Amino acid sequence: MEDWKRKIGENALTKGIINDPNWLEKLDDSMPVWAVLQLMLELLEKLEPQYTSYD
Repeated sequence: MEDWKRKIGENALTKGIINDPNWLEKLDDSMPVWAVLQLMLELLEKLEPQYTSYD
């Protein structure tokens, strides 16, 4: 596996995007669409957290 892919995987692990170090051995595998969508939904939730106004 190329170093640049490993660095991306390690960065994703550090930032909590992936939570299992075993994924670092699977970076060349295909990813199902549902998994990509789940990651995107989690990212949106972090960027736009649900909150209620105090008003």
